[in-house]
Amino acid sequence: MATTWLGPKDRTAALESMAHEELDVLVVGGGIVGAGIALDAVSRGLSTGLIEARDFASGTSSRSSKLIHGGLRYLEQFDFELVREALQERGLLLTTIAPHLVRPVPFLFPFQHHWERFYIGAGVTLYDILAQSSRNNRVLPAHRHLTRSGAMRVFPALKRNALAGAVQYWDCQVDDARYVTTVLRTAAGLGARIASRVQAVEFLREGEHVVGATAADLESGERIRVRARQVVNAAGVWTDDIQEMVGGRGQIHVSASKGVHLVVPRDRIQASSGMILQTEKSVLFVIPWGRHWIIGTTDTSWDLDKENPAASRADIDYVLDHINQVLRTPLSRDDVEGVYAGLRPLLSGESEETSKLSREHTVAHPVPGLVLIAGGKYTTYRVMAKDAVDAVAHGLGGAIPDSVTDKLPLVGADGYAALYNQRHRLAREVGLHVSRVSHLLRRFGSSVHDVLDLIREREDLGRPLTGADDYLRAEVVYAVEAEGARHLEDVLSRRTRISFETWDRGIAAAEETAELMAGLLGWSKEQVQREVEYYRKGIEAERAAQEQETDQAADAVQHGAPEIVPDVHIGAAKERS
Repeated sequence: MATTWLGPKDRTAALESMAHEELDVLVVGGGIVGAGIALDAVSRGLSTGLIEARDFASGTSSRSSKLIHGGLRYLEQFDFELVREALQERGLLLTTIAPHLVRPVPFLFPFQHHWERFYIGAGVTLYDILAQSSRNNRVLPAHRHLTRSGAMRVFPALKRNALAGAVQYWDCQVDDARYVTTVLRTAAGLGARIASRVQAVEFLREGEHVVGATAADLESGERIRVRARQVVNAAGVWTDDIQEMVGGRGQIHVSASKGVHLVVPRDRIQASSGMILQTEKSVLFVIPWGRHWIIGTTDTSWDLDKENPAASRADIDYVLDHINQVLRTPLSRDDVEGVYAGLRPLLSGESEETSKLSREHTVAHPVPGLVLIAGGKYTTYRVMAKDAVDAVAHGLGGAIPDSVTDKLPLVGADGYAALYNQRHRLAREVGLHVSRVSHLLRRFGSSVHDVLDLIREREDLGRPLTGADDYLRAEVVYAVEAEGARHLEDVLSRRTRISFETWDRGIAAAEETAELMAGLLGWSKEQVQREVEYYRKGIEAERAAQEQETDQAADAVQHGAPEIVPDVHIGAAKERS
């Protein structure tokens, strides 16, 4: 097995390999779907490469509601098969594939009228029945009905007149960006070549057949020609842009829906459960997240900057207005620690309302050698990946093994339960508080040994980061050495979630984090300051955008922030021979 690490040397080796060896499969896109495709393909014995133009999970896959769920609201749309499939995947992820990353969380579903108990109760009962069709879901408790007083004991922050009773049910949550990185590391361990900050700029053609892609290394300015028997476009909201590279709109059209989430301190809402509320457009979740709550989301169409969708004042007020309708002590903008906005890739339909566009996925083979996949939802990424690689197998011809990812634990899953039971011993051995070790185990699983080894080698790495006490300095080093982080934002926004979990959005931790990264990435003092300054300007632009009333105004402000690695001008790139 190859190394599961995605450090600087591993990236260089991956690019060298892709430049000189023809692959069976090249995946374009390093979000959850692309990561899943790379893992599915390489685990079937196909030589596989993956390139991502920015950081892994930097788009939709780090800005979701961070739920692994069946999608209770889809029952109302009679999309029973989508819900059943998602619940089956939820069970697999919770018990087999990633028990260290996916964990159960209860949700309260309040209602205002007594007759709603039967309607909501029937829906949640069906939800549980669909889940029970998979034995892997039976570890979650069944739903229960609560009186108004019972619901108030679970969620004391509610106004008493905001509900007549409630149903409590269970779903799961995950750190979405961390999950993507773990899938990619698992694929790398099986031999996949994986590199971020590498942009596909054109497809290689032999007649009408796509035979690979020209890719620009955005770090060096070099171009490489990556030859592959099949190319898979897993670019999410960028699907239409990639399709233009083969001439025209193509067979799939994707619309972007913006979802905005707020992060508030845990003490602002007194509750021992998450909550789901129906709104006029969609649903609103209140999700426990460590020492915080995540509240969201909005659901509005978006046709502006895809790389950094901006949250406006109107978005923030929308979420606050809806949650405050049921809270005894209202939240204000002063209670908001962090805000993040992401884009959902939805398959376009006849309706102009994004909340009614399809969350199902589709796979197309528009020209020989090219597979397109789009749509879907985070929870069903593995099914999407399987379907995409099945299409690849059809294009390759010959006998290709069936998918095995339903039985393949991710890096860190093996031995996790036993290690978690031994967390007190691990804490004593390394000299950390047991809560620190628990935190590390829930982020790295059995790979925690690698992180603890760093602390054993350098005692200073066992200290928390300045301004971000929940994270240890060792996690920054590990993010670079093992998880492919190449820039300051990668660490503060995705390998950790400091950018939305702290009041200053990571500014206080920025310089120390950059200095820890510098020695591993060969940065000069000037580069350290450049990284810090670019991060600071990005946060300033984000905050300024959130004061604007409209999407257009917010986008204009946030779009003005400089990128630490802008898209390369193709004509200026050097080609690697």
